[in-house]
Amino acid sequence: MSTLKIAGLNLDIAWKNKEENFRQIENEFATTEADLFLLPEMFSTGFCMEADEVADRNEESLMWMKSFAKDKNSAVAGSVSVEENGKFYNRFYFVFPNGNYEYYDKRHLFSYSGEDKIYTAGTERKIIDYKGFKILLQVCFDLRFPVFSRNQNDYDAVLYVANWPKSRVEAWKSLLKARSIENQAFLFGLNRIGTDGYNLEYEESSLVYFPDGREISERKNNLIITEWNLDELKDFRSKFPFLNERDEFQLNSN
Repeated sequence: MSTLKIAGLNLDIAWKNKEENFRQIENEFATTEADLFLLPEMFSTGFCMEADEVADRNEESLMWMKSFAKDKNSAVAGSVSVEENGKFYNRFYFVFPNGNYEYYDKRHLFSYSGEDKIYTAGTERKIIDYKGFKILLQVCFDLRFPVFSRNQNDYDAVLYVANWPKSRVEAWKSLLKARSIENQAFLFGLNRIGTDGYNLEYEESSLVYFPDGREISERKNNLIITEWNLDELKDFRSKFPFLNERDEFQLNSN
């Protein structure tokens, strides 16, 4: 039986303050055990368009994630602003307990905020293999584009990390549930809380779904805890094999 325990953090991100955010995360997770610790979008700085000021140039956030993963003997995942070869990326790192890592660069950049003028879009879907689960990585605005996240029978679960403001939170809540149901996958949507440097407010709205539409998490202060059972998912899919009737298509990366 493959199970996966995940602990996500509703983080009130300290604006442009990496060390303070690292400290907060360590304190919040100090007594928590999990197979995977999940952090919001741009967890070390906030969703900041001053990329030249805040972006990691020396893998500061990644180095911290590796240290955290080693200390916890668990995986940790979340997105950060990075610079690479003169370009900026909103990069979703997945760091394994042994320090190895994979990443996904956010494909759908949020033009409403000008993200597309500053950051470079990723071109590839990324599915992680961890503890028997195949996990699709997605970031915030990706949620609005169902074709890109369509389950081609190649993943069991999807992680969405976000800075999705209160003014549009009903769309966030509705689309998370839809993505879980339509893709017959476990889904964890982790949002930040608090107020950012642009005075945008974020309410507690992190959600975890089983593909029948049930919300499956426990809350403890700022933590959202869930445990996924792969056999339960396989049983559900065998009883309701809707993925077998999906439309065939080829994704154009251009």
